[in-house]
Amino acid sequence: MIYLDNAATSYPKPEAVYDRLGSFLKEHGANAGRSGYRLAIETEKIIRETREFLAHFFGSPSPERLIFTLNATDALNMGIKGVLEKGDHVITSDLEHNSVARPLNRLEQDGIISITRINASQEGIIDPEDVRKNLKPNTKLVILTYASNVLGAIQPVERIGKILAETKTLFMVDAAQTAGILPINIQEMNIDLLAFTGHKALFGPPGIGGLVVGKKANPRPWREGGTGGDSSSILHPEEFPSRLEGGSLNTVGIAALAEGVKFIQSEGIDKIRLHKQNLTQELIDGLKDNDDIILYSPCDASLQVGLLSCNIKGILPQEVAVILDESFNIAVRSGLHCAPTTHKAIGTFPDGALRLSPGFFNSSSDIHQAIEGLRKIAASTRKLV
Repeated sequence: MIYLDNAATSYPKPEAVYDRLGSFLKEHGANAGRSGYRLAIETEKIIRETREFLAHFFGSPSPERLIFTLNATDALNMGIKGVLEKGDHVITSDLEHNSVARPLNRLEQDGIISITRINASQEGIIDPEDVRKNLKPNTKLVILTYASNVLGAIQPVERIGKILAETKTLFMVDAAQTAGILPINIQEMNIDLLAFTGHKALFGPPGIGGLVVGKKANPRPWREGGTGGDSSSILHPEEFPSRLEGGSLNTVGIAALAEGVKFIQSEGIDKIRLHKQNLTQELIDGLKDNDDIILYSPCDASLQVGLLSCNIKGILPQEVAVILDESFNIAVRSGLHCAPTTHKAIGTFPDGALRLSPGFFNSSSDIHQAIEGLRKIAASTRKLV
């Protein structure tokens, strides 16, 4: 099978990730921080070392503020609901995933916050000046994706961070599509809350992600319960990371995620980005001159994270995905990609689009076969119209 759905989850994973999943459960299966015997202490050490490793990877000077979560959705909810209060104003965009949009919409609907939604340009990019112009005295949070999961367009996060750095407004970034592809340093980029998932470009397994909390932010606990320490208190601990890590952690996911990030460092993040960029550019160049195929992503792959959203005229994207799977053995994503406002902005709502997202383990041969498959489907559809 040719797998071109890496924007949903990376596949395959590096061999070290698979090896670690098995070996960890066999050798370090104890519950970290819940007891003082050797096995539990060894497991706690692995978590601590991974926390420090990832904090350094994301440019955080405070490892205890690297919070392990279930995924990016968990991290985004943790940040959004942990900092916003009644009367707060939020700035966001029409590019956001439902993991950002839905929590905000709920708070707005309940009369707790007000929202300004900035429209992206035709190329799918937010203008930093639009953020500046919409700041209000009660703007508590600006929350934006680092790259659209529909268009792939990279946002000017660093420029927006500079605008917000001298204000009281918190800056939260959804890095689900960029962590592992673009370098991220929360200090240099003036990011106060960074949400990431482990199972995409970080090459980790499902069920693990994180929230990096800068010194300017102090979210309330998202969930409260056991933390392994200070069990006598009637309230959840205030100190990080326990403040935001109620319950037993996904220790096996944490250990395997560390292996994924080590793989990125061994290969080099620039090398990984360039490979995805080159494959995406091949895909774009192979399809952009076909009058039966509409491209929505930026046609310059250097401006995006490595994906292409497109449609074939006269046929639903869901049908194209099924044909690619059954007739060409190619796996892609179709539909709204959990980002309906983006599809409304580009005119593909309610059916959505076809999304092809190459990964590090794909080859030019894979891309050529995908191009050929899409061309054949387009040609056969044209004959039927």
